[in-house]
Amino acid sequence: MMRKILAGIALLALLTPLASAQTVDELVAKNIEARGGAAKLKAVKSTRATGKMVGGPGMEFPLTMISKRPNSTRIEFTIQGMTGIQAYDGKTAWMSMPFMGKKDPEAMPADDAKLFIENADMDGPLVDYKEKGHTVELVGKEQVEGADAYKLKLTLKGGDVRYLYLDAETYLEIKGEGKITMRGTEIESESFMGDYKEVGGLMVAHAMEQGMKGNPQRRKIVIEKVEMNVDLPDSLFAMPASAAADSSKAAQSATAADGAAKDAGKTVAKTADAAGKTAVKVAGAATKADSTKAGKKKK
Repeated sequence: MMRKILAGIALLALLTPLASAQTVDELVAKNIEARGGAAKLKAVKSTRATGKMVGGPGMEFPLTMISKRPNSTRIEFTIQGMTGIQAYDGKTAWMSMPFMGKKDPEAMPADDAKLFIENADMDGPLVDYKEKGHTVELVGKEQVEGADAYKLKLTLKGGDVRYLYLDAETYLEIKGEGKITMRGTEIESESFMGDYKEVGGLMVAHAMEQGMKGNPQRRKIVIEKVEMNVDLPDSLFAMPASAAADSSKAAQSATAADGAAKDAGKTVAKTADAAGKTAVKVAGAATKADSTKAGKKKK
């Protein structure tokens, strides 16, 4: 009898880790539930977050981030009285950076645009990740600044890989990692999220830090106020008409120039071909004439 009891305890010990093991979908579901639930997340049609960006001691810049479904987003920050803008209206990612000597709005560089558009998903990549074409794998457990966290490997639809860390107790996201390309250079980036507060039934991070992996110097963002379902006109996200027209004209000019170059190339080729044929004809005529003269002399 005692042997059966001991065998039963041993079997239970073997089965317990399996029973408590978390699957990917369970972790994703717990993350979504911890944030407030899918229904509440999807009920939010727009958000406005105001706060500040901290660049270093004594360096704080006002910051406003707005988002609107399906995937429009805009960030504004003021430095030395000049306001920088990065925005996406679902079609075009653009920016205005006056402190960089660029007064007029312009299309965002491809690498920057790719990352900006990726972050325009209001619900985040884990919500309906299968429908979005992403895949998620459980890598294991790791420590994040002293706390146990589940490490998830997120492969986006386009193939880019991100790593998300969910706090083992709250299941909220506390860290993200991934390779990003900036100004043509690939770097490993990491971000940290914390100071979660309840807003409208949802848990929202009010403190974020971002920087190169392993570098203690990070850009910090502190959110002071979050508003949901605010009125945000579509015009806030669209590139100003004049700038959009200039970008379109520039693109058309480039296309026209390329077409003109191709046409010119074709014309030159045709001219060269015609000249070649003419030269052959002239050479043939000259040869024929020489042959005729040679025949007359023989006679």
